[in-house]
Amino acid sequence: MKKLLIGIGVSALVVAAAGCSSSDDTATTSSSAAPATTLNVYAAASLKKTFTAIAEEFEKSHPGVTVKPSFDGSSTLVTQIKQGAPADVFASADENNMTKLGDQAVDPKIFATNTLVIVTAPGNPKGVNSFADLNKPGVTTVVCAEPQPCGAATATVEKNTGITLNPASEEQSVTAVLTKVTAGQADAGVVYVTDAKGAGDKVDTVTDPAFAAVVNKYPIATVQGAANEAVAKEFVDEVLSPAGQQVLANAGFGKP
Repeated sequence: MKKLLIGIGVSALVVAAAGCSSSDDTATTSSSAAPATTLNVYAAASLKKTFTAIAEEFEKSHPGVTVKPSFDGSSTLVTQIKQGAPADVFASADENNMTKLGDQAVDPKIFATNTLVIVTAPGNPKGVNSFADLNKPGVTTVVCAEPQPCGAATATVEKNTGITLNPASEEQSVTAVLTKVTAGQADAGVVYVTDAKGAGDKVDTVTDPAFAAVVNKYPIATVQGAANEAVAKEFVDEVLSPAGQQVLANAGFGKP
């Protein structure tokens, strides 16, 4: 009888120990699982392709993190952030709009540069061969609105050359300008070199010596009060890393 009781007692201890082990393993697995995090990245429209690619690589190396990008004209994004949009990271197509964000922009760093170029329909049917030709009779030209970096750069070229354009429309992003040209709604537009390269054979490009003197510097910063500050800093580091810089270089961006 005593032997039977002892046997039952040992079995109970084994079951209890197994139960504790199972519980401990579950706790360990639970604590080691990466918490789900959404990183809100607000970036200039001209960065759509490159930042989408960088975000995909960032997610692979950061399990549990989902990068949610918002692309638009830099000036538009600044307004949204100032109105309370939940941005963790902001990347602007010029320093002026980063400055407008004021203290909300934490430790901005230049990560790329860009210059302007003219895009036309394939074959350049209207014979646009210079910045001045954008005012030729019969040429429908579109540009960015001046509050946007691409518009401010275009205005600087106008000032430097003494040529004032008469555009059919002023768009709120460089992407909108490119779309008007590729859709046949405009004969020519002023965009960034990177946008023209990304459009491939959908457009022809025309350079002008005046463009070389106007270089947009792109800054990136975390946003003050970001819900995911640590992850936001890591994303900024990713953009500045050799891998991030290579993605940008492949798209035609210049070095910082």
